[in-house]
Amino acid sequence: MKLLIDGQWSDAENNETLNKYNPATGKIMGTFPSASRKDVDRAIDAAEESFEKWGEMGSVARSKIIYRAKELIVKSRKELEEILMNENGKIPVEARQEVDGVIDQLQYYAEFARKITGDIVEGDTSFRKIFQYKVPSGVVVALTPWNFPAAMVARKLAPALITGNTVVLKPSSDTPFTAEWIVKKFVEAGVPRGTLNFITGKGSEIGDYIVSHKKVSVVTMTGSTSTGQRIVSKTSANMAKLILELGGKAPFMVWKDADLKNALRSFLWAKFWNTGQSCIAAERLYVHEQVSEKFMTMLVKALKGMKIGNPLTSDMGPLINKSALEITEKFVSEAETRGTKILSGGKRPQLSGEFQNGYFYEPTVFGDVEQDSDLFQEEVFGPVIGSATVSDEDELIAKANDSKYGLASYLFTSDHNLIFKASEKIRFGEVYINMPGPESSQGYHTGFRLTGQAGEGSKYGIEEYLKLKNVYVDYSGSQLRIETVREELIQ
Repeated sequence: MKLLIDGQWSDAENNETLNKYNPATGKIMGTFPSASRKDVDRAIDAAEESFEKWGEMGSVARSKIIYRAKELIVKSRKELEEILMNENGKIPVEARQEVDGVIDQLQYYAEFARKITGDIVEGDTSFRKIFQYKVPSGVVVALTPWNFPAAMVARKLAPALITGNTVVLKPSSDTPFTAEWIVKKFVEAGVPRGTLNFITGKGSEIGDYIVSHKKVSVVTMTGSTSTGQRIVSKTSANMAKLILELGGKAPFMVWKDADLKNALRSFLWAKFWNTGQSCIAAERLYVHEQVSEKFMTMLVKALKGMKIGNPLTSDMGPLINKSALEITEKFVSEAETRGTKILSGGKRPQLSGEFQNGYFYEPTVFGDVEQDSDLFQEEVFGPVIGSATVSDEDELIAKANDSKYGLASYLFTSDHNLIFKASEKIRFGEVYINMPGPESSQGYHTGFRLTGQAGEGSKYGIEEYLKLKNVYVDYSGSQLRIETVREELIQ
């Protein structure tokens, strides 16, 4: 594996490498370059130098490259699915769905080639006009996560490139090979030299440096809230635009009149999709007291029937790494210490053969969780969730909103009054009613509170990468009379 800087694939300047482990087996699956600050400088310099020429190509020409990249991915999508399963531990259906998302993202954003518009506003007189048009921001640093390493690369590259920006992409060190594969398709599709640069390495060594670089205009990052807060502090001096999708603590609400089978089916997806490692994952379960016993009985039965182990034949794959497994175990241990009751799961599964050292954990649910518990207040980011009963609408909405995060939420009910009330009162960027996620390309993926800044997806996500420029024009041909300028000064 190599870095891509100014159109050339090369090793890191210091020749250092890092290991990548397969999460299902715990074994090394490959190595990748550990870039230095000099590599970062070279990548950002290349992006800056290619910015003007890339912008001059025009959006239609840029869209053709994105379309070609999409077609190349379609033709060899099985390769990408295989990488996702090996590198991330995804089960086949999840890998297939993620590649579908990559293709959809590239198609969607490429279609904006002729849809980026501005305005002409009349000035103080009919002979004066204000031309308001959108221009690219400049060099974009894209930091992508490990949980959806292909989809997030597509969701950042496509809007940044179609709008005329140049990009330096740094993926998570847990999923570098997925990102590299997609970058190669863009290169094959004809993205010009220096327009797209790709570096890998330790965030602890180059993370602060790359986001605070004086030549960077936009930083787009999907990751933890703590990392996002650090980026905010590090970019303040240069005032780079920030697009940050951070933590989530989604409430999953089952009302007394809900279709319980539909709610259960959706919950199993919302909680255990990607082993619970999703910013929109259900992280808190609230069930109306009238249906709580029935729903929880159905849930426990479903969890005990879930297959765990070999991702190719299981319902749920492993956690991404050993650290994630240990954090999950810590949540469970602390909840048990507090006296919270485990209804199902709560330990590592006993596996044999090549998967015995993988980072697997049983799907776990706790009952009667107190609202101030870490299970309800801190992001677990694993296959563990707490549950509690509620008795009225106001209690439901109050508990749902009792979170420092505000990305996704789920409500299952046939009560139209509650649907409209919750849609307005629940302070989350996304409200899924009687359905699971994930978000659509045409939806604006954003949140409240510590979930982050700005957003991605839809026409609003496109505008995050643009600057609105104003040009004032007077074409009256008349001699200007400016009150603060004495005419005798003009000769």
